[in-house]
Amino acid sequence: MRAVHPLSPLAAALFAAAALAEPTEAAEREEAVLPEVAVVTSGAASYNPDEASGATRTDTPLREVPQAVRVVPRAMIDDIGATRLEQTFDYVSGIARQDSFGGLWDNFAVRGFAGNENTGTGYLVNGFVANRGFTAPRDVATIERVEVLKGPTSSLYGSGEPGGTLNLVTKQPQFKPAQNYELEVGNRDRYRVAADVTGPLGENVAGRLIAVGDHQGSQRAFVDSQRYLLAPSLTWTLGADTVVQYAGEWQRFSTPLDRGIVAVDGRLDAMGRKTFLGEPADGDIRLDSQSHQLGVEHQFSPAWKGRLSLAYRGGSLEGYSTEPFALAADDRTLRRQRRYRNYQSDDTALQADLTGRFDTGALSHKLLVGLDAYRFSSSQVQLRGNPTAATPYPIDIYEPVYGSTPPPLLPNTDTHERQTNLGLYAQDQIAFGERWRLLGGLRVDSYRQTLDNRLRGTRVEQDQTAVSPRLGLAYLASNNVTLFANASRSFRPNPGSNAAGEPFTPERGRAVEAGLKFETDDRRLGATLSAFTIHKRNVLTADPADPSFSTTAGEARSRGLELDVAGRLGQHWRVSGSVALTDAEITADTRLPAGTPLRNIPRTSASALAVYEDAAPVGQRYGLGAGVRYVGKRSGDAADSFTLPSYTLVDLLAYWQLSKQARLTLNVHNLFDRDYYASSYSALWIAPGAGRTVRLGLRLSY
Repeated sequence: MRAVHPLSPLAAALFAAAALAEPTEAAEREEAVLPEVAVVTSGAASYNPDEASGATRTDTPLREVPQAVRVVPRAMIDDIGATRLEQTFDYVSGIARQDSFGGLWDNFAVRGFAGNENTGTGYLVNGFVANRGFTAPRDVATIERVEVLKGPTSSLYGSGEPGGTLNLVTKQPQFKPAQNYELEVGNRDRYRVAADVTGPLGENVAGRLIAVGDHQGSQRAFVDSQRYLLAPSLTWTLGADTVVQYAGEWQRFSTPLDRGIVAVDGRLDAMGRKTFLGEPADGDIRLDSQSHQLGVEHQFSPAWKGRLSLAYRGGSLEGYSTEPFALAADDRTLRRQRRYRNYQSDDTALQADLTGRFDTGALSHKLLVGLDAYRFSSSQVQLRGNPTAATPYPIDIYEPVYGSTPPPLLPNTDTHERQTNLGLYAQDQIAFGERWRLLGGLRVDSYRQTLDNRLRGTRVEQDQTAVSPRLGLAYLASNNVTLFANASRSFRPNPGSNAAGEPFTPERGRAVEAGLKFETDDRRLGATLSAFTIHKRNVLTADPADPSFSTTAGEARSRGLELDVAGRLGQHWRVSGSVALTDAEITADTRLPAGTPLRNIPRTSASALAVYEDAAPVGQRYGLGAGVRYVGKRSGDAADSFTLPSYTLVDLLAYWQLSKQARLTLNVHNLFDRDYYASSYSALWIAPGAGRTVRLGLRLSY
């Protein structure tokens, strides 16, 4: 293990931030312009929030939304001890981990569809697309809740996968002063310090500052990660009707690129799970990113309001890596390749919308009209050295010796991509009678994509238009039960060109869904049962006339049944449960037979979490909880040539509220230290799952 990077560079930010929480006269105001978001989550907080702004871009109760939506609130994030985004959906149905580019970004599939394997899965932050370009695995210190939006979202957000997406809602500044400090230690060199401070900066201005320093070791030899994050935000109220909000984030994340282990003749347990097949001397890949969001919301009247928002995100990825290339016939000598990457990206986006309520006869309308536009640019330079007879760059997978002579690095990629997009959308939510809710939406996108290959001196351009409709109907059968159904379409551009030099047509998706939502009378416990069928066409596959090129002849289908339950039982229990039955497969391809399962998608998965809380004999309160996660077997690569076995993991959690200010926490993941495989890309790139992890934390709140 390398030496732990000191966290002292954050110290000044952490302690200086406390000034935000000093009370001022403004802190005594009774008016609350924004909903209060507690810095320290109360133990009584619900696992069953009643709204998700990303589902309709309006303030609609979830029981009236004709779509399956699961919200993971801050209370649940804290209970399970999640610090990374991928941990927040461990107890949500229908989400499967995908290849994470050696641990460098988030990648997951919703209802079987994962998106571009070379850029990670798309998701939203406060309604803005957040992963165009290069972004490290997301830390959740800044997140108030995670909204899992099932099914296509193109009618509101444009390009995306038909399975669904996530919308991350960040914490907002509060006029009530509060401070929250966290210290966490654990096995495998785990160290984390975080601060979350909010309060008034004047009569009409509130600020918030979140800072994180994080070091994480792993069971993998030579593989650890460091993260530094700073996230300031401001809220400025201009009278009673106008609010200006800013949210920024600076982050540095570094870790070696780790492709995992290799399968030997289909056997995943042939080599040691801790063995690193790269080169320690390569050092870390470093990802730097910054983001800024600035928005203005104005209430024109009790019925009409408008929003205007700007966002910028910049990112870079740079460093060396050594990666598996081919396993020799002796089943122990691995030839490797070496790469150097220098990637840069910039993404600027604009959103403007108007929301209003009005009646036409017996119909009540909630109308949303808007536009958004973005300009994205990306530069990718890659040097690559493949093994040769003279420099095979070998390693013994059973008895590794590092430091062999690498092949020379030669130019492999030098591209500059530009994308521009303009989208116009409208949505009408119509209430007729006391029980019926109709949702209709339509979006038209016009986008342009230019790809310059600076090595070859070529340029590929494409201009496309996409129309994405959405129609949904909900019937409020009783105070507790809602029946719903919807149909929608999606699109996603395909980069590059075919053998004739013509740009690819975009992927197209269509989905139908029907289901039932249930809530108890007190709204403390809710459940959603849904069935869906999704089809996607124009998927890139090998051109049968020239396999070195691609063609849009591929098609895929996913269908399934999902159940999510979350909320409170009685005064003491918080619970969450999920089941997903997913049949995701190729239906047309130039190389693979119809029926080939999609990579990393289990046919069956399930989870259950229960937390018991009560008054403590010493201190204030305590909580004890346990969770179980089951993931069925999955196809390990595109050709389904090997299988990742199923696994069941058990998690434990406990906390002790010593006083109003202090809380001790304990989280144990994979209690029985089970061997499992989180995901894979091919037989040469298989990611072992993390072994038992134990984390002890102290939270101080003022």
